[in-house]
Amino acid sequence: MADYKPTTEDIKQLREMTGAGILDCKMCLLEHEGNIEKAKEDLRKKGLAIVSKKAVRGAKEGLVQSYIHHNAKTGVLVEVNCETDFVARTDDFRALVAEIAMHIAAKPGTVAVTIEEIPAEVLEKEKDIHREQAATTGKPANVIEKIIEGKLKKFYSEVCVLEQPWVKDDTKTIKDLINETIAKVGENIVLKQYARFQIGE
Repeated sequence: MADYKPTTEDIKQLREMTGAGILDCKMCLLEHEGNIEKAKEDLRKKGLAIVSKKAVRGAKEGLVQSYIHHNAKTGVLVEVNCETDFVARTDDFRALVAEIAMHIAAKPGTVAVTIEEIPAEVLEKEKDIHREQAATTGKPANVIEKIIEGKLKKFYSEVCVLEQPWVKDDTKTIKDLINETIAKVGENIVLKQYARFQIGE
């Protein structure tokens, strides 16, 4: 495939898979001689490197977005921040904020944005439950700790927005979704806070 030239279809497919720019997709396809899987993995690594650099930058602009479920019994308000008003007005950023609000509406058990924000009493209660369960197995202490660690990871994926699998595509977490948009718009993006309202709760 030494004479390979990326087709418009290949570039479009890779762009849809990664959210990367057209030129980045074209160059990566050239580099990997049309191997879309290798190009995707390469772009993902580059995207994560970009994301980690952006994460140290302040995010003072953004949007507050609402979502009301069709039955009018569940509603969500989210604040998502970015660095500039220019990015806050882009379709990519607005679409991300809307998706996050809709996702939270579909997740009644959510208690925090990040693992660090889980209330201490909630986390300790969860740890105690798993300790008691693991203790009855008669397994060594180091094995029990690994069991607890695995159970907590599952717990985080249920109660923390950033760790949750996206309701529209469970191969991605909300953190992945945000990181893809960071790579696309070139600015730090932070889910600052949310409020979820449910009739009867």
